Amino acid sequence: MALAVPGAGGAEPAATAAADSPALDARPGRAEAAEATALEALRVPDALSARVPAEQRGAGRDDVRLLVSRGRAVTHHAFRELPEQLRAGDVLVVNTSMTLPAAVNGRVGGERVVVHFSTRGADGRWAVELRAPRGAGVTGPRPGGPAGAVVRLPGGRALVLEEPLGPSVGARLWWARAPERVPEMLRRYGRPIRYGYTDRDQPLSAYRTVFAVDSPDGSGSAEMPSAARPFTVPLVAELVRRGVLFAPLSLHTGVASAEAHEPPYPERFAVPAATAWLVNAVRAAGSGRVVAVGTTAVRALESAVGADGVVRPAEGWTDLVVTPRRGVRVVDGLLTGLHEPQASHLLMLEAVAGREALRRGYEAALQERYLWHEFGDVHLILPDEERNAPDCFSNEW
Repeated sequence: MALAVPGAGGAEPAATAAADSPALDARPGRAEAAEATALEALRVPDALSARVPAEQRGAGRDDVRLLVSRGRAVTHHAFRELPEQLRAGDVLVVNTSMTLPAAVNGRVGGERVVVHFSTRGADGRWAVELRAPRGAGVTGPRPGGPAGAVVRLPGGRALVLEEPLGPSVGARLWWARAPERVPEMLRRYGRPIRYGYTDRDQPLSAYRTVFAVDSPDGSGSAEMPSAARPFTVPLVAELVRRGVLFAPLSLHTGVASAEAHEPPYPERFAVPAATAWLVNAVRAAGSGRVVAVGTTAVRALESAVGADGVVRPAEGWTDLVVTPRRGVRVVDGLLTGLHEPQASHLLMLEAVAGREALRRGYEAALQERYLWHEFGDVHLILPDEERNAPDCFSNEW
């Protein structure tokens, strides 16, 4: 499947591919992605923000809580009980993208800024977000630009702002002509992107999952694919022992400081042939469910499936916005973090779970005081087994 790449003309865009222009506001699903989510009226108290990793709260990664939604039924567990919620033949689709230390100090003239390196384009430019330092390692919003502005970086490097990523993302994200070997600069001078709800800076290891692997060109995610954070090596081994399968893919996430209702912008992804084959085989045999670990895995996998429901190897850029109207073609379930009520990611969750099931799940999470954000608790959405059960008796005993 050939996909067009922002900033590099010549490729013929597929249905889910980004146009080769930085102007990205005419993409499929954009109007619906700007609509209110099912949880618009809910409010998440600040006290429910996970401010430090579970390990610093006296627990292990797999000790975070697990909210399980099966249709409209909700149950509560510890994440280490995940093997009991799945069954032999299920496939967990995991994102192997490595989290980068994507925040770097800089200056625009006499103004101090923090540069968030979001996504590298095929033409060598980077999509960047400039943030205003607020003290104690926290940053606040700052408009991007102006065009031609030079941002001084550590080590004598600099980048030049060229143009906004597109009207759909306002003035936050800009294409910038960057110095060579940006990943090397980030490793030397960068730190993980951090938001104000966390208490302090954390080491990069706190933002990496057990599935993360180095990319040959140094690419990775600006922010952690956090749904996979609670997995540990022993838990993965236990899942394998029980017959749960793993299918890797990659999607390099950009910055997640999106404004309310702001739809996701194009991101680089790759679905390898082995993953496409495994997912197709399991679905054809009816032997298990395809459960995506994170919204990134949904976006990548659904970008590689055709209208016929067959997953094909694919790589490039995807601008797919999964909404209830579009639906999902291959994903049966989803393991994900808890999202803000105005986040466009919730439209994807609604496409998988249904509006009423999603509402009940989030109301239960608030009532039971689950923790939000990348260091918080997680939500497993599975099909309603009774609703999907066949009319005849199964041969399985």
